Amino acid sequence: MATSGNGRKTLVADRRYGAGKPAATGRTGGTPPRKPAPRKPRRKQGRIVGLIVGLWRLILRVLWGITWRITAVVATVLGLTVMYFVSQLPPVTDLLDGRARGSVTLLDRSGQVFAWRGETFGGQITAENVSPYLHNAVVATEDKRFYRHFGISPRGIVGAIRINLREGRGPLSGNGGSTITQQVAKLLCLGVPYNPAQWKSEAEYEQDCRSGGVWRKVKEIPYAMAMEVKYSKEEILTIYLNRAYLGAGARGFEAAAQRYFGKSANQVGPAEAAMLAGLLTAPSRFAPTANLARAQDRASIVVTLMEEQGYLTPQQAAEARTNPARLSKAAEAKSGGAFADWVMESTPSFLSSQTTEDVTIHTTLDQRLQQAAEDALAYVFDIKVSKGSKAQAAIVVMSADGAVRAMVGGREAAAAGSFNRATQAKRQTGSSFKPFAYAAALDLGFSPADYVEDTPLTINIPGSGPWTPKNYDNTFKGMITLTQALAESRNIPAVRVSEAVGRAAVRKVANGFGITSDLADGPALVLGASESTLLEMTGAYAGILNGGSSVTPYGLVELRLQGEDEPLMGATGGLKERVISDEAALYLTYMMTKVIDEGTGTRARLPGWQAAGKTGTTQAARDAWFIGFTADYVTGVWLGYDDNTPLKGVTGGGLPADIWKEVMVRVHDGLPPKPLPMLIPEPKLPPGGSYAPSPNVMQDGQSPAPVLQPETRATPQAPRMDEGDLAERILRDVLGTFGN
Repeated sequence: MATSGNGRKTLVADRRYGAGKPAATGRTGGTPPRKPAPRKPRRKQGRIVGLIVGLWRLILRVLWGITWRITAVVATVLGLTVMYFVSQLPPVTDLLDGRARGSVTLLDRSGQVFAWRGETFGGQITAENVSPYLHNAVVATEDKRFYRHFGISPRGIVGAIRINLREGRGPLSGNGGSTITQQVAKLLCLGVPYNPAQWKSEAEYEQDCRSGGVWRKVKEIPYAMAMEVKYSKEEILTIYLNRAYLGAGARGFEAAAQRYFGKSANQVGPAEAAMLAGLLTAPSRFAPTANLARAQDRASIVVTLMEEQGYLTPQQAAEARTNPARLSKAAEAKSGGAFADWVMESTPSFLSSQTTEDVTIHTTLDQRLQQAAEDALAYVFDIKVSKGSKAQAAIVVMSADGAVRAMVGGREAAAAGSFNRATQAKRQTGSSFKPFAYAAALDLGFSPADYVEDTPLTINIPGSGPWTPKNYDNTFKGMITLTQALAESRNIPAVRVSEAVGRAAVRKVANGFGITSDLADGPALVLGASESTLLEMTGAYAGILNGGSSVTPYGLVELRLQGEDEPLMGATGGLKERVISDEAALYLTYMMTKVIDEGTGTRARLPGWQAAGKTGTTQAARDAWFIGFTADYVTGVWLGYDDNTPLKGVTGGGLPADIWKEVMVRVHDGLPPKPLPMLIPEPKLPPGGSYAPSPNVMQDGQSPAPVLQPETRATPQAPRMDEGDLAERILRDVLGTFGN
């Protein structure tokens, strides 16, 4: 056994070779082993670090175990939810038109579209057949990573949160970072159909569908992913192109292209495509019919995005900016809004405002006449009314049979459903009501050449006391013809005529001609103390023009469902029963021509045309009217304040007559003059000799003898005209502002 120099056993060799086997050495006696380095004692601090590291590793191990289990559960739930939605999603074609209600398209008398009501749907389009400019504009504007994500874009969401926080909003308030797929999910309301029992209106339903919040975003994720599984990218985009709301009642890009540009969505160019895509951000704000300049500015931004993403060349982008999209003539006109509202109101609701089908209504509107009426009103207010005036006006133009050709409901073009002063404002009619009293007298056999007293008159009304009507000029002219009394709109003769024929007869004539409003019972009836609408009054005058037969004003000619050949409705108005004799109507027309030729309406004269009409001014000048007609058209004009503020220096023979003339000059442009159908009476001499005047004080209900028939007259005398009358007549002819 080998030993060391001190005689002790060598532990190294024994451990390596085993006991009893000497270690092999290259030298005699072997090599002494090295002593192991002494171990340093463990520090207490190292143990603490090790304890912390171990504890941290344990925490991480626990967290990892929890995380992957939660992730697995979430992934499983998400997968199952996605697959559930996949199984519930219908074919693409069932999702393209999701409106709960239908739409109404209104055509003018020549078949051209002039207005829409409800949400129009222009027809189904696809991402493949739509204009490539529009396809690319939508992607560039709404989701440039559309073809690279699976329904959601984490980068987009993070970016949106950053923007919202920077602008002081909540992380999910404002910019949502939604992909096109997520927007489609909102449009589909995550598959929840509209239920009238749950939501008060479709608008409330859609508002709920568009609501934000964390929970809404969470629900959007599996639904959007399910759509990516079920549909191709082009199918998802197709749904978006058909269902997006684009302002002015247009649902989908096909309807919007037709509404704004009068062409299909597969025909729009870069500038038009950019404007349409720009509407997606805020349809009502950027609608070109609301503010064209704002829509063009927004479109310019979209053009820049398309250029940056390579969808437009620099030359195409420059062309689109230089020549921005413009509205079609029909969209730019903004005409017929009040008329369209009236037609909708006068049509059964289940075929108009509440229709579930797409309906087309052919109307009586003439867009040339509509534009003429709007231009005439604007012209008169520009040159004759002070800037900033709050006075309002309304105009109705119709044919003799009651077919309404134009309607202006107020000075400014208003949104659909706004207050329509032509059909909804009931105002006192003033002297424009007087023709009905004279019509009643003529129908009883009186002549326009018969005489009536213009002398002081007081009527004692039980319970109210004495009532004394006055003429506008506070003068009396004695014996005058019925024609002169109407032409000069003298009040006392009108009251005497009304009392002579009986108020019941006057009301019967007015009602027969279409004045359905409650009419006054007292003697002030004939002076227009009752209220009526401009449409009613204009329709009543149309009855005089067509020979004494009443008319029902109408705007609807034919209603049919889109795609159907057979109409569901025809015209609901037109000529009705006779009210006065043909002779009485012809005589009355003659009397009303004198109103314009030499009476209170001389400012309404139409060079080269025969015209008849009547002025009207109410108490304190709160309302001013002029209604008249030629052989072709009847036009009514009303002027006043919505709050009944008195007009200053305005009578029916003033501004309303000016507006009426401007409208009629434009309406008759290019038409050959036609004579009015009328009868000219045989002249009669005024009474004299033993004539006994009527009493100046009467009891209510007493029937005076205001009209002198030929057999009651004594020796006739030639009419005389003193210097005062002659001067007054000359002044009236020169100024054309005689009375009201």
